[in-house]
Amino acid sequence: MLARRCTRRQFVRQGGAGLTAGAVAAGLAGLSRRAVAAPAQAVTPESVAAAVTSLDGVIQEALDKTRVPGLAVAVVHQDAVVHLSGHGVREAGTGDPVDPDTVFQLASLSKPLAATVVAAVVGDGVVDWDARIGDLTPDFTLFDPLASREVALRDMFCHRSGLPHHGGDDLEDLGYDRAAILHRLRYLRPASSFRSTYAYTNFGLTAAAVAASAAAGLAWEDLAAERLYAPLGMTRTSSRFDDFIAAANRARGHVLVDGTYVAKYQRQPDAQSPAGGVSSTARDLAEWLRLQLGGGTVDGRGIVAAAALGETHRPHMSTNRPEHPDTERTGFYGLGWNVSYDAQGRVRLSHSGAFALGAGTAAYLVPADQLGIAVLTNAAPIGLAEAVALSFLDLAESGAVAYDYLGILGPIVAEELAPSYGTAVDYGRQPAAAAPPLALDAYAGAYANDYFGEIAVGADRGGLVLHLGPARTAYPMRHYDRDVFLYQPVGENAGGESAVSFAIGADGRATGVTIENLDRNLQGGFTRAAPTIPGAAGASATPPTRT
Repeated sequence: MLARRCTRRQFVRQGGAGLTAGAVAAGLAGLSRRAVAAPAQAVTPESVAAAVTSLDGVIQEALDKTRVPGLAVAVVHQDAVVHLSGHGVREAGTGDPVDPDTVFQLASLSKPLAATVVAAVVGDGVVDWDARIGDLTPDFTLFDPLASREVALRDMFCHRSGLPHHGGDDLEDLGYDRAAILHRLRYLRPASSFRSTYAYTNFGLTAAAVAASAAAGLAWEDLAAERLYAPLGMTRTSSRFDDFIAAANRARGHVLVDGTYVAKYQRQPDAQSPAGGVSSTARDLAEWLRLQLGGGTVDGRGIVAAAALGETHRPHMSTNRPEHPDTERTGFYGLGWNVSYDAQGRVRLSHSGAFALGAGTAAYLVPADQLGIAVLTNAAPIGLAEAVALSFLDLAESGAVAYDYLGILGPIVAEELAPSYGTAVDYGRQPAAAAPPLALDAYAGAYANDYFGEIAVGADRGGLVLHLGPARTAYPMRHYDRDVFLYQPVGENAGGESAVSFAIGADGRATGVTIENLDRNLQGGFTRAAPTIPGAAGASATPPTRT
């Protein structure tokens, strides 16, 4: 077995819906030690107007520096939309401009929208934030009996269920659909005791959203449209991937390839739609920001009960432990929102969204100033969306940008999105004294565990092939050293090559195998099993396609 290297990012990786919500907040918590910000002033219509005047220049400078293809932004103040704009292009190499109606994938910025939808249902009296998920969806079960019995909507929306960070994201990468992933969470060993620790989970939140929609008698996607998007006139917003793909004015996701942004992948996030599957526009999000700042009311119409929505804005779990508590502030998570406090003690609500396959988004609210901003970009996250939003807030509050936010956040984001598996071994170099493998049929066969299900190892043209997921997707392997082979994972959480290490029994045949990139939560070990006929259940979601 190869040695496992664990780093901080292993516990905060954004996987399925990109950057973890607390990563940026934690990175910003120590800013008071880096520089002295200009003193905040009263935010007025005049100071906001001046900040808006400077915003285009801030954005253009950031785009010139980063070469991100496109960006859209919305600003609201005192219940008015004071700025909408689009910058750059929807797809690199084209002249198709981004405008306020360009549809972007939101990634984890979907979470505070999902919290808004559930708050609406809570306000309707259909459910309560403390409703137990098992009472609403009786088939839902977790590994820990206490959590299984008591876990409530509130627990999942503030990430305190005991599930490990990003539990279930690895199943999505393998092509399992939502129902299959939520079912398999029962086999995922907890990382902490129930309600003791913050651990960001896309599929924990998804389980809660699905339970709330079941209580309302609607599919989640229909509930979101009926209770939030339609009442706010968010006509270009959807929780269905097919609607995003059908939009003529949509932004393609981009990744860096040899220093150039390329529209190479297309993320399909339907399995975790409440947590990361919303697509929307700057214009639509402006109305949602107004709703948040208006306590659930827009244009005199009560859309969401103020008390139910207010619960989402309250701190529920701490997300970071400051190294210097005397000078650094603790961050918190509410229900679908980061909750923090600025130097003047004012609440700031925020959330980032990120797909490593090509989306970076952020929204910030300062309720005391009735000020909000949403920034959408069409490239893998580098801190750009957050940097633009924070720069604007600085301009509105003090007339000057206090920090080099891109310089601060870029390394943090790069670390968070780096592969969360790996060893100190350089797989690009085979050991000088590498031992040859056994005969390939010693490794071939079916293997299984409860969480990932059955996998298979077969031979093809003289080499081994790994078959993973409900569709038995084939991954060629190359030999590394004796009983260790390598393969290249795909999907949102894929990094470099991953080791596939076989355990050999007394009879000279493999008795089990450990797949490194699936072993983040120590559940990547498989035992040789009698093969079964592959079924179609849970195979509706497929790994991302290359285009």
